[in-house]
Amino acid sequence: MQLLRSPFARARRAARRGPAAALALTAVLGLASPGAAAADRAPGAGSALPRVPLRVATYNIHAGAGEDDVFDLDRTAAAIRDLDADVIALQEVDVHWGARSGFTDEARELAERLRLHVFFAPIYDLPPATADGDRRRFGVAILSRRPPHDARNHEITRLSTQTPHPVPAPAPGFAEVTLGVRGTRVHVYATHLDYRADPSVRRAQVDDMLAVLAEDPGPKVLLGDFNAEPSAPELARLWGPLADAAPNGGKTYPAVDPVRRIDLVTVSPDVTVTGAHESGTTASDHRPVVADLLLRHRAP
Repeated sequence: MQLLRSPFARARRAARRGPAAALALTAVLGLASPGAAAADRAPGAGSALPRVPLRVATYNIHAGAGEDDVFDLDRTAAAIRDLDADVIALQEVDVHWGARSGFTDEARELAERLRLHVFFAPIYDLPPATADGDRRRFGVAILSRRPPHDARNHEITRLSTQTPHPVPAPAPGFAEVTLGVRGTRVHVYATHLDYRADPSVRRAQVDDMLAVLAEDPGPKVLLGDFNAEPSAPELARLWGPLADAAPNGGKTYPAVDPVRRIDLVTVSPDVTVTGAHESGTTASDHRPVVADLLLRHRAP
């Protein structure tokens, strides 16, 4: 098996990110976080360095279709609402993509229904299906109770599903938002790694993601569908810079009788995990994962 290295990871530090690619940041309506309200009751809240609670989740929404393959965005929204999370990373999000999701802008629709802010980071951005249609986009999104201070759509190595005979190349769809939570800032990332049996693309994607994370100070939370279990060799370099928030967690795919744990919450060493669980919903073909975190206070 050929070992694939990222074609641009070594150049990233010289580039220092480049222009921010906040392609679809939609401020819908921010609400106060239950986690933030709980900070006043958290142990050490009166000390100089209180820990800040934050609930995060990751959910591959299968373009709004359940395990039954029926498109039902109301059902998807209800499943997300039940997670009661401050920040939710979504994968397989359609924005005017096609008939399977009624050409719906799922990112905006979910944000409006849930009264959250959203940042959508397309992996694919294709011409409209009709002359008077919208551009067809597919990617990941981050929903949050608070408006992000910053949002970026980073490139990582990808093997396109939209072109014949693809070769690994840099492509967007690795989302990052920076959030302020009661006086501290946290970087939250949403990812969706390659699904193919050959692990070389995922290995390159791990390298690329770690290069992005290395540029950001403070607490970090990486959420997503990794299409590999935590013990997979291609994910090995993640562990150290990050930790698995639910090492004893249940399987997440498929949603009915799951056999693999591929939907992960991972955190930097300065983030404490106080609990994690997966939801049994079948509103998608994946189960969402929720984690309760405590962030070390860090001034903006």
